[in-house]
Amino acid sequence: MSVATHGHVREIDRTGLIEESILPTQLNQRPIGLVGYAWIWVGIAVIIATYSLGATGVGGGVPLATVILTIFLANLAIGAFMILTADIGTEHGLSFAVYLRAPFGVHGTHVPSVSRGVVAAMWFGIQTYLGALALNGIGEYFLGFDSWVFWYFAFAVVQVANTAVGIKAVERLAAVAAPAIIAISIWMYFTLEELAALEGINIWNFRATGEMSLLVLFVANMGFWATMAIDIPNLTRFLRTRPGARSFTDRNRNVFLAQLVALPVTQALIAGIGGVSFIATGNWNPVEVIQGEGEGLSLVLLLALVVLAQWSTNNAANLIPSALPFINLAPRVVTYPMAVVIAGIVGTLCFPWLILDNLFTFLGYYAAFLSATGGVMVADYYLIRRRRLNVPDLYRHDGQFRYWSGFNPAGLVAWGLAGGLAMWFSQYAFLIGFPLALVLYTAVMRGFVLPRHPQAEITSGFADDYLATSEGRSWAYMGAGRFRRATVGESDGSGREDL
Repeated sequence: MSVATHGHVREIDRTGLIEESILPTQLNQRPIGLVGYAWIWVGIAVIIATYSLGATGVGGGVPLATVILTIFLANLAIGAFMILTADIGTEHGLSFAVYLRAPFGVHGTHVPSVSRGVVAAMWFGIQTYLGALALNGIGEYFLGFDSWVFWYFAFAVVQVANTAVGIKAVERLAAVAAPAIIAISIWMYFTLEELAALEGINIWNFRATGEMSLLVLFVANMGFWATMAIDIPNLTRFLRTRPGARSFTDRNRNVFLAQLVALPVTQALIAGIGGVSFIATGNWNPVEVIQGEGEGLSLVLLLALVVLAQWSTNNAANLIPSALPFINLAPRVVTYPMAVVIAGIVGTLCFPWLILDNLFTFLGYYAAFLSATGGVMVADYYLIRRRRLNVPDLYRHDGQFRYWSGFNPAGLVAWGLAGGLAMWFSQYAFLIGFPLALVLYTAVMRGFVLPRHPQAEITSGFADDYLATSEGRSWAYMGAGRFRRATVGESDGSGREDL
């Protein structure tokens, strides 16, 4: 995003709460359509770690067909949840970290948002490591050069540079990567099924020893996408949305295909291939399988597709969600390109190759607090504010979201208690953290916070003045700390709705 994208605002006043990339996107600044967004999600859903989920289910004694169905249903459930939080982006054009200033306070937002940012950076590291293994295979074939560490840093630099360019570069990459990802998945399935047949194994009748609970598998797969479930506004704020779309389905129509079809179908397919890989070879990692079974140019092409799959995921699902909380932490200092670089560095310093060896434990722990964040967000947006939001005050230190010295105890208490309990029972994290946080936040907010810190959108009787897209308007920054609800095409500072 450049300064020019904000039309009449020639220069952005960078303050402790304002930086250009975290201002609301206006309706004429949303370039991604239905198909483009669905392609992005095909690219996001194909990450090598997904193969591990399917293999773990099969290895735990669950039949392959049941694994695929369970993972499909889990992703359908988390996709439905994503649609709820997506409306924050389509209605108000807000990023995840900025919206959290409402339920957590202008300073309290950093607790959950930076936590999410660090997890996203870890996933960037994991994906980059797996992509580096594939690049190393190509390097060995052409150059006889064997150093995954070298390829890790080279791959990381390229991804960071690509993401720093902006959201259109992410969409263009997804349009190329998604068909390639489908191609590699089809090849892998038939190759692995043939390997299993040579061993006299029917993949659909195979049953390993083990007693993995279907509920554990279901919840783990929900936790897998707990990250994107809460910060989906980072993407949906760039989705084309019809001005004046009052109904929820109309306003979010470009979301449904991606969340309810592209995500669950792709995730179930890829996890299923991981299960087939485990049945046929005892190894869930497709990079190693491809290196073992491919030959010559076909090997190189397939490894290149693996790299592309990791790249397309990292852009949209990891680097952008990691960068924006870092900007939100220090807008005076951190720009968008700088934040993307920081995300890459943090992801590397987390030693992602070690995290990958303990993936299910990692999923359980981070899903605990992310599910609690989701519970707080849904409670605040739908139950407390009924989708109305005093957006200008999100960017003011002395506005209604200051609460107590910048912290809202309702959000912090709900997040800490619900997240802590969910972490204690990490196998069922999402089923505990989300509903408990929703109930706690609503109770503390109504019983303790609102009587002491009135919120304009609530005291107004939930006036439509605090809606944006539904009213055919966008939250436009006018400079000097002022906002107005602008109609599409307005480019000057005139008007009667300065706030």
